This record gives sequence, structure tokens and C-alpha cells, in this order.
Amino acid sequence: MHVNSKEYQEHSIFEQLEKYSSFYDSFSISIMSFMTLGTKAVLNIDTRVYASMAGSLDSIRLLLQLGRINDAFALQRKFYDSLLMNVYVNLYLDDHHSLKNFIVEKIQNWLQGTEQLPDSRTMINYIKNSPRTSELYLMLHKDKRYIHIRDRANDNTHYNFFRNVMLNDNKVYNEKRIEYLNAMQSDINQLVLMHLSYIFLLNPHYMVSSEQMDCFDLGLEPPENAQYLVANFIQQIFDELVKKYRPDIAEYIKKNSCMLLD
Repeated sequence: MHVNSKEYQEHSIFEQLEKYSSFYDSFSISIMSFMTLGTKAVLNIDTRVYASMAGSLDSIRLLLQLGRINDAFALQRKFYDSLLMNVYVNLYLDDHHSLKNFIVEKIQNWLQGTEQLPDSRTMINYIKNSPRTSELYLMLHKDKRYIHIRDRANDNTHYNFFRNVMLNDNKVYNEKRIEYLNAMQSDINQLVLMHLSYIFLLNPHYMVSSEQMDCFDLGLEPPENAQYLVANFIQQIFDELVKKYRPDIAEYIKKNSCMLLD
């Protein structure tokens, strides 16, 4: 299959990547006013993280459109690392921030550029062993899907096989191009699902609708339990992604959240 073929250029992964990028852009803006406790940051640091993740998804889409599938998989590895980092930082802050430890030094130093975060294996183990996330970790890793996702990305990052080299040549005919697009589409779905599952569990207030603040701005009395109402775009991705592919995790999040998810 050639890169400029109709079947390739109209593959549904391109619409999917655009949708997820748009989601992270909206998510970035919607959480901006929530201060990141444990740091000196004025704006929520996740605002910058999610804007960056949206950019990575845009870059993956552009690379795929050019037929640079190998580079796109390598960038998917970066996207995987970014979501692990985001979950780790939020969890670490939640574990270590207190009145006695008002500024969490490890994360503040990272923000200031004076200390690196631990490697991905250490972050994964921290998430795996935390009482806050251990049960969700086991649910997400009930099979080897995330091992396979990381292996695919690593193979392309490190040219582990000659076929990975060939995936970046957009001039040659490759009968398996659609198979690789299908694989990446599934991988991206699972990665976004994993990320949002952790974040919705750790930071349920990130899901909140703006209705309460809108009412205050207009001098109106907000409806009862407005602080627990979920933003429409959050409910939409929860339905289309988490509920659809992992209804067990959707129920787990609903059970362990005060937010009024449908």
C-alpha cells in the first residue's frame, strides 16, 4: 500500500488523533484555575502537561500523514512516558503534600530544572504499589496489552528489527501499512484510557462542570450538587472511551468518585 492511497489517507486514526488532541487542549484550559498543591506554581502544572500531550498527538498525526510510521511509533513512546510522568507527579504530590510539608521538594525541584524525575520503571512501580492506585493498576494490567504497546514503540525507537527501518520509507510499497495504523490506533486508545482512568481517580475535581462558577458570575444560585456535575466533554470521552472499552474500570471510577458521572 502506498502512503498517498485513499485507504491510507482516510484511515480513521487521523480523526481519532485530532479528537484526542482537541480533548487534551480543552482539558488543559478547564483545569487551569486549580492550583497544584505542593508546588509554587501559580497555574496548574497539568495545564502545561496536557497542552504538550495534545501537541504530541498532533505530531503523531502529521508524521503518519507523511507516511513516517516509524517516527510516529517512536513519538508514541514519548506520549506513553508523558502520561506515566503525569500520573506519577500527581500521585507523589498527593502522597507527600501536607501542612508540615507544604512544598514537595522533589517535584518543585523538577519544575525549577534542578532535579530529574526517576526513570519510568521507578515511576511504574510507585504507581503499582501505591494504595491509591494499586487496584486500578491491576485492572489495567490484567493482560499484557501495555507490555505489547511499549514493546512496539521501543522496537521502532531503537530499530530493533529491519522492518522498523522500512516503516519510515514513505516511497516504497508496503502491504502492511494499514495493519500498523490499526495497531497504533488501538495503542493510542488504550494509552489515553489508562491516563484518564488514573487522573479521574486521583483528581476527580478535574471533571467538574463550569456550571457552578457560571452561576456565581451571573449572580445566580447554582443548582444543588453543582460542584459534583461533570463537564459535558468529560462525560463524552468517559462514555466513548472508558465505558466502551473498559466498562469495569468505568464502574470502578464511578464507585470511587464523588462526581456525578452517568
